[in-house]
Amino acid sequence: MENNFKMVAKTLFGFEELLAKELRDLGALEVNIGVRNVSFVGDTGFMYKANLGLRTAIKILKPINSFRVANEQDLYDRIYKMPWDNYMSESGSLAIDATVHSTIFTHSQYIALKTKDAIVDKFRNTKGERPNVDLRFPDLKINVHIDRQMCTVSLDSSGESLHKRGYKTATNIAPINEVLAAGLVMLSGWDGQSDFMDPMCGSGTILIEAAMIACNIPPNLMRKEFAFERWQDWDVELFEKIEESLLKKTRDFHHKMFGYDKAPSAVRKAQDNIKNAHLDEFITVEQADFFKTQKEGEAHLHMLFNPPYGERLEILNMESFYGDIGTTLKHGYPGTNAWFITSNLESLKYVGLRPSRKIKLFNAKLESRLVKYEMYAGSKKAKKQNREISDS
Repeated sequence: MENNFKMVAKTLFGFEELLAKELRDLGALEVNIGVRNVSFVGDTGFMYKANLGLRTAIKILKPINSFRVANEQDLYDRIYKMPWDNYMSESGSLAIDATVHSTIFTHSQYIALKTKDAIVDKFRNTKGERPNVDLRFPDLKINVHIDRQMCTVSLDSSGESLHKRGYKTATNIAPINEVLAAGLVMLSGWDGQSDFMDPMCGSGTILIEAAMIACNIPPNLMRKEFAFERWQDWDVELFEKIEESLLKKTRDFHHKMFGYDKAPSAVRKAQDNIKNAHLDEFITVEQADFFKTQKEGEAHLHMLFNPPYGERLEILNMESFYGDIGTTLKHGYPGTNAWFITSNLESLKYVGLRPSRKIKLFNAKLESRLVKYEMYAGSKKAKKQNREISDS
């Protein structure tokens, strides 16, 4: 217990509850939900596990100091006093990331600059040498967060955003973020116990994230590096043990996963990414126009997709496009739970079906809705009547 410390996992708006559940399932202590973040307690091994295993986290931060600040000089002085040689050497490199929500401090880049100045001045004055700034591959990535007058200084244990899983070599015009894709799959209730389909699969991200969830594969196994690998207390043996323990929890998948896309180039990209993720034995992707397809077989189907919004991908007639989604689902996909996300909120009325769920989310800065349509085999009325007959 004495080796435990507080950490903060950052996430997307609307995914806080999902992330909190993930953390509890992994074994985190003192899990507390914030806005776009969840704080928790664990040891160094758990920090490694969180980076490897969390699907809806963007970053894992390790707070090392917190204090009130009145002005820029105050910030400089408090940063200067910190024992930076506990975390890096004078010959190392650093990068500062700052976020500010304050009337006193209004420029995050200036806060990052003042923080950098304080740290390098401290090393120069005490060691006669100063660290370099390296924005791409620093030995230490530092996060400074100022909320009104409260400043929290954290070490960024992840480095590059955790949505960069490592399997994507090819993307399309408007690719979906991997963390967003994983969260959508989880919000849709996908449990790996049925067939899964993405009818507008683009570069295959939703399919890949869904397959990793079905097989319980840690999402960040393929990343080239985490920031903590450059820390002074980096424990490679412990990391490998954590990695091995997560891999032992993978499971088999006994259903079909498939995707369609109209564009041959998208299909090729999706196939490449699926192969890179070592999931080609589970997922097949074909070139097809969803509006000309229909469901094969009687088995229940779980469908999730990210149709074009008209924001980043141009659609000539939004009304008919969304109308075609509704018509295709209604006539071609009985026995299907169909989910999709859109930021074109006006277009939802053209689907012509009543959604059974609507969840508010953001795709980048676009306010969006994740909607669910339950397509029954036969009419809903007939289904209800059959249930009443069987109960009587």
